Amino acid sequence: MTTAVYPGSFDPVTLGHLDVMQRAAGAFDRLVVAVLVNPRKSVTADAQDRAAEIRAVVAESAPDVAGRIEVMTFEGLTVDLATRLDAGFIVRGLRAVSDFESEMQMAHTNRKLRPAVDTVFFMTALEHAYLSSSLIREIASFGGDVSGMVPPAVARRLGLPSV
Repeated sequence: MTTAVYPGSFDPVTLGHLDVMQRAAGAFDRLVVAVLVNPRKSVTADAQDRAAEIRAVVAESAPDVAGRIEVMTFEGLTVDLATRLDAGFIVRGLRAVSDFESEMQMAHTNRKLRPAVDTVFFMTALEHAYLSSSLIREIASFGGDVSGMVPPAVARRLGLPSV
């Protein structure tokens, strides 16, 4: 069984994240979506709440792959989590060329730390390439409508009508 870990803060989970989850779940037998607990990062919801939201998003918006996706929280290094889960792969999403340099550096560092763990990249679908959690948080903080940028479960939490 091939297992992959898709780490992130997912604050909030976007349609781009969901796209990567669905495609990665199709490529691996088991996908663990790992919500990072990072006390140095300011977040709008704690990791347990973000994980619960992702579970709801997957159940509602990706039922065809929901049985292959697990969601958990974690602290520490992603490669340590991958080792504990016997995962041979870390999944990362790329939106644009500008993401590639930092993602490549992280992938090489992770490979140095754990040679048995590879990083695979999924290009976010073109229609979601402009999305980022920070952009969505900013738009929502000013009362903007982000319902077409996030899954319906997230839109409902933000008090927006679902598209």
